[in-house]
Amino acid sequence: MAPFNTSSFDTAPFTLMGIPGLEEYHIWISIPFCTMYLVAIAGNSILLYLITMEQHSLHAPMFYFLTMLAVTDLVLSTTCVTKTLSIFWLGPQEIAFPSCLTQLFFLHYSFVLDSAILLAMAFDCYVAICFPLRYTTILTPQVIVKIMVGISFRSFCVLVPCVFLVKRLPFCRTHIIHHTYCEHIDVARLSCADISINIWYGFAVPIMTVISDVFLIAISYTLILKAVFHLPSRDARQKALGTCGSHVCVILMFYIPAFFSILAHHFGHNVPLTFHIMFANLYVVIPPALNPIVYGVKTKQIRDKVFLLFSMKGTG
Repeated sequence: MAPFNTSSFDTAPFTLMGIPGLEEYHIWISIPFCTMYLVAIAGNSILLYLITMEQHSLHAPMFYFLTMLAVTDLVLSTTCVTKTLSIFWLGPQEIAFPSCLTQLFFLHYSFVLDSAILLAMAFDCYVAICFPLRYTTILTPQVIVKIMVGISFRSFCVLVPCVFLVKRLPFCRTHIIHHTYCEHIDVARLSCADISINIWYGFAVPIMTVISDVFLIAISYTLILKAVFHLPSRDARQKALGTCGSHVCVILMFYIPAFFSILAHHFGHNVPLTFHIMFANLYVVIPPALNPIVYGVKTKQIRDKVFLLFSMKGTG
């Protein structure tokens, strides 16, 4: 087969149509989406401010990973929601091919990096509960930096091929995307060429990253529970479980909708397109909005700093 001649196709912009079947309700749907996005921006920004300004109690390894999670959540939600809101408010929007590729990359990069950060935080909980006396010697600042650089590099290397797999395709039929943002498989399906490689790579990426992360997280929490149930007192067990309680909530909020979205993409042929796209939009805004709330409620150090911050503003 001759190589694709993409020179005459790549310059044409795509048109993002929004949520099919719900066009007349876009303006109403935008209200909760905008609210959740503002909550995500405010919550993660406050979290980053508190961790950055606090010099002692919020500088444990867990809070470095939490900082990375907050930044990644901001990238994930901003990458998708800003364009989504413009569609809801102004109607179908054109997006240039390079911009579509950029959005596609940061969407999937943030998703894979989020998963890796949750794995790193599970490892942090494992060390804190199973090796409390060696915690500071195991998770040194140098080790934390290596983990953060390593998971960022892994996510980058895994997702860069997606950009080139889409860039090589000719789009000679339609440039209409029935979605609110550019997603790898949805864009690839518009091509008039064979996309088998895109489909298989899109299926392999979650296995290489998300599913392997879930497997390792499950092992971490199995060892954590085993250690907790061997603790001598009930108070010690409750304190140990409370240490990782917020992390468990965030894990469930991230992976349950993530697996539904992945399975719907590849196997959910009977799932209505409207429901699938609505769910895909909720997925990129709800976890970023709820993560800082969960950590703010369940983590005493953060909760105390939030109360102090707003009490100072109130008295000022």
